Amino acid sequence: MFTVENTLKALQLFSQKVEDNHVYLSELDTPIGDGDHGFNMNRGVKALSSALEGQDFNEVFEVFQKAAMELMSNVGGASGPLYGSAMLSMAKKAKETTDVLPIVQAGLEGIQKRGQAQVGDKTMVDVWQQVVDALEKDETIDANKITQWVESTKDLKANKGRASYLGERSVGYIDPGSQSSGYFFESLLEAGVI
Repeated sequence: MFTVENTLKALQLFSQKVEDNHVYLSELDTPIGDGDHGFNMNRGVKALSSALEGQDFNEVFEVFQKAAMELMSNVGGASGPLYGSAMLSMAKKAKETTDVLPIVQAGLEGIQKRGQAQVGDKTMVDVWQQVVDALEKDETIDANKITQWVESTKDLKANKGRASYLGERSVGYIDPGSQSSGYFFESLLEAGVI
């Protein structure tokens, strides 16, 4: 279940993970994208972190709403709108329920609506869908599973975004958006949400 406390904790952990690994995220993005995913995300999470600091939130949806605005305004490239759409959809769903599955499912739908990507296109959708599937089956999600889901994007050929221009040459690389999504789900795990 999402609470104001564990949602805030998860977002702060996410911000820290992106900040700590932003060079790696951009390195992942260099062979198959613009090489700026980590730097763009880092700018966004720094803004997110300071926007959440010392704020009083009464409801979970308010936290996601704030996160959506910060990420949309501060993350460049495709990632800002995609993460922003995820958080906005999660905020809307969190007005109805604090259950994890429907909120994460709403986040996935927000990403798909914005990015038009399907499972297998080598995007963050691939990781989000695995998490949703595991939640639906009531399976235990641990850090190893999240890492496996992220690494499974290595074998996929990109059909969306900048990486799709490379065709077969996009195979063999982890999708950077999937890696940053991995950090997001690791943060939910560490905060006790999933």
